[in-house]
Order: sequence, then C-alpha cells, then structure tokens
Amino acid sequence: MEKSNLKILLVAPRDVSSNGIHYNYMFPLGIAYISAVLKKAKYDVSCLNLNHREGLASEIVRTELGKKKYDLVATGHVGMGYSITEKILETARAHPSKPKTILGGAIITSEPQLMFESLKPDFGVLGEGEETILELLKCIENEKDFKKVNGIMYRDYTGKIITTPPRKPIENIDKIPFPDFEGFEFEEYLDKGYTNMDSSNCNFHDHPRLYSILCSRSCPFHCTFCYHTLGSKYRERSIKNVIEEIKFAVEKYKINAIAIYDDLFSYKKERIYEFCREMVNIRKNESREITWTCQLSVLHVDRALLRVMKKAGCVVISYGFESYSEEVLKSMKKPITPEQIDKAFKITIEEKIGVQGYFIFGDIVETKQTAKKTLDYWKENCKGQIFLDFIQPYPGCELYEHCLKKGIIKDKLTFIRDEMKAKHILNMTDRMTDKDIRELQKAIIKFGSTFTKSANPLFIKPSGDNKYEIVSKCPFCNEKTTYRNFLLQSRHIYRSYMICRKCGMRYYISSPLFNLLRRLNLADNLEKAYHWALRKKAI
Repeated sequence: MEKSNLKILLVAPRDVSSNGIHYNYMFPLGIAYISAVLKKAKYDVSCLNLNHREGLASEIVRTELGKKKYDLVATGHVGMGYSITEKILETARAHPSKPKTILGGAIITSEPQLMFESLKPDFGVLGEGEETILELLKCIENEKDFKKVNGIMYRDYTGKIITTPPRKPIENIDKIPFPDFEGFEFEEYLDKGYTNMDSSNCNFHDHPRLYSILCSRSCPFHCTFCYHTLGSKYRERSIKNVIEEIKFAVEKYKINAIAIYDDLFSYKKERIYEFCREMVNIRKNESREITWTCQLSVLHVDRALLRVMKKAGCVVISYGFESYSEEVLKSMKKPITPEQIDKAFKITIEEKIGVQGYFIFGDIVETKQTAKKTLDYWKENCKGQIFLDFIQPYPGCELYEHCLKKGIIKDKLTFIRDEMKAKHILNMTDRMTDKDIRELQKAIIKFGSTFTKSANPLFIKPSGDNKYEIVSKCPFCNEKTTYRNFLLQSRHIYRSYMICRKCGMRYYISSPLFNLLRRLNLADNLEKAYHWALRKKAI
C-alpha cells in the first residue's frame, strides 16, 4: 500500500476544564483506534494529547498547526465535552493553513444535526469510525462523491447538510488493529500514575500502570438512560484476540492494571471463565502483580464465578444497580430484580472484591416511596460502597427524548453546552414535585456524608513532588496498609476515596483537619475549592 500525501492531526481533548497538565483521566480509546487504522493504511498521522500540555487549548492547537501543513484535523469526544471540542475546531478553522476538520464520537453521533450545525466541522463521522474514516479519506484524496460513504455528514456545494445512510456495525471486531496508545504519549501517562487516581484499580498499586481495553462493543440491553454510540448490536472480540492485546501491553508497557471499559464485559459465563484461565497464565509468568476491573450484570454473577475472577486478578466489579425499586427498574428497562441486586452485591463483598456501582434517582416513575425503598436498602446494607446520584438524560437516550417531548429540556444546545457540564438536576418524574426532588437531593448528600466511612492516616511522610507515603487502617477489616506515591496538593486538607487492598471495601482517607471542618459543615465548600485548585495546578 502506497503512503498517502495527506497530513492528518488527531487531537485528543482534555478530560477536565483546566489549562494545566493532567494525568488522572480515562485514556481516549476511540481516537486511539482511529490513529491505529490510519497508520496501518500508511497515512501521515500526528497526534496531540491536550491532557499532557499546559496552556490554553486554542494556543496549543495553533502552535501544533504551525509546525507543518496539515490537510486534516480530526477530533472527537467520548462524552459531551462541547467547550473543548468547540475550541479545537474553531482554532483549526481559523488557522491560515485552512485544514479540513472531522468530528467523531458520542458528541456528534448522539445529536448529529444540532452538533454539526453548531460546531461546524467539515465532516462528521457517526458511530464506529474505523471503516468510515478510511473511505472518507479516499474520497477527499480523489475528490470523489461523499454520498457513497455511509455514516458521515458534510455540506454539499450549496451549503446543505447531507447525512448519508447509517453504516452497518463491524461484525468481526477482531480484525480492527489494537489502539495506538503510543501516539498519544502513553508512556508519559503511565509514568505519571499515582495510587490515589480516580480509577479504583490504581489503588491496588503504588505505581499503577493502567491499560484501558475494550473487549466488546455496545450492549445487549437497552436501558432508557443509555445511548450506545457504537451501535445497538452487541459484539464480542474473541478471548484469543483480547489476550494478544493484553500480552502486547504487558510486554511493551509493563502494565500492572487493566481497566475493561466495556458496557458489559460478557453476556456469557464461559467467556469470562476462558478469560480468567488466560489471565491466570499471564499472572504466573510475571513477577509483578497484575490486576483488572470489569463491568458485569447482576444476572450473570454467582459465587463460583467470583472466586475464579478473584484468582485471575479481578479486584473491582462494576454493576449497573440503578434502583432497588422493582417499579423503577422496569421503567428503566433493566432486566434485573432487587433480589438479584442484593445477592450480587453481598456475595461480591463477601468474596473481598471491590464493588463499583450507583443507585440513580429521578426516573420517570420515581416517587417518594420508591426513592425511600432504595435509600433504606442502601442505609441498611451497602456500608457506603455504592454511590448515590441522580439520573442524567444524556443525548440520544430514551430519557432525553422524554425530556424534550415534555419540555423539561427547553433548549437542546443550552442543555448540552452548559447544563450537562454542571450536572443540572432535572425533575423528569411524573409524580414528584420540584420540592420533592430538592428534599431527595438533600437526603442523598446527608446519607453519603453519614454512612460512608473515613479514616485518618496513621502516618504520613513526604516523598517529593507532592507525593507522600501514607499508612492507613481500614475501618472495615482493620488492616494497616502503606500507600506510597499518594498525590496531595496539601498535606493538611485532603480526602481520597480508596479501596482496601485486603478486603476490597471503600472508605475515605482524609486529614484530621478536613474531618473537623466537615463536622463544622464547612468541608463541602472547602473541598470544592480544593479540587478547583488541583485542576488549576494541573495535577
């Protein structure tokens, strides 16, 4: 295959609203896959990871565009990062070199017409982009008719927006090359890892080297609050293909933590068993501990499976609990029961595997009674291990359409650009007043503060560059653990949500001063200011 003359810049957006360097983020798998297929097709590709650059995003992109004559600038966002996406595209559009721009990811796939009109890319790639981008680039190079490329948006010569027919999902996802992490400075990301990063898997390592992986695409379920950017058809990679990627990452990057980001790791137990057998073999051949996390449905869990997973290195399982009310679960189109939630939660805790999960309030059929049922269960059983929050109507999902129809979301662009970022709580219910929602919000905050355990460090010693060695005693199992490479901006006021390395239970490690301020009801505002300072100082 001959090398193309097109010069392409791929820009990974920042994950936080900050002008500083930032390493505590989920590595951008989508754009890394695009980079891999472009490099395999011998395109001239440069990558820019804004998380690893200090300064205004517009200035960083402008400087990069000045280094060579790029023909194309492509970016995307896994969520709805409107502001940063807008800055990237505006900067490229205004640059004297006049590169064409391509936008992909959830931000355009979930609201194509609105985002294309507002953000004004030259091309939009909808859904899976690996095949689409190659066809699109061939048309750009050869000045062919874009109508033949499925899954894109563009403007014709009259300025009319054209949306081509949807692209069929890629059936055999084994054939997609492994994502190109190296182009986005993955080694730097690994070297800067610290034990109290947001990813719970990192808590099990003093120097975590976290590798993100997708083992399947989409999800077999269709919950009302979910939108599947990669299509509605659930597809799994073969375990052989997954293990090849993990072995590659272990050898090349010396990783010790794996985050499986699938919406659902597997629908079949045998597939999980097969993966675990392979992970046991990998762990046997490595001198360092290798741990992993995944997302499962409570439908698929039993004690025998959990024990095999733990032996294979699984330290945290993320479940979609959502509610303890059967009525709410049915409304959400969750094919699970409260009894299955209870069983999965309790046996996972008993097997000393960490639990990641949410109860989310505010579904259409939510009432004061259904919310109370969930809160009562949480208070009596969960020991602070499950997060409490409100449901969000993400663009493209069924709840979002409900909010538009009912006039709860009055302006789509304002909601996406401003209100989502602020996690604005909407009353989407049919049977609760706005006052009821505010009271529920107060109860959630109070419960989180009252029933989540906290421990002061027994010992803290600086080890350089805002890093500390901290000894903490787990309030659940009383195990003393030394956490090295613990990042703090201030050693006097801090709080980090950690997982005990022995029993898998979550609790806060916090300073005595922070706990005092919390008892005086001053900590919430102080914590907000603290995290704002963290972002501004580029932690």
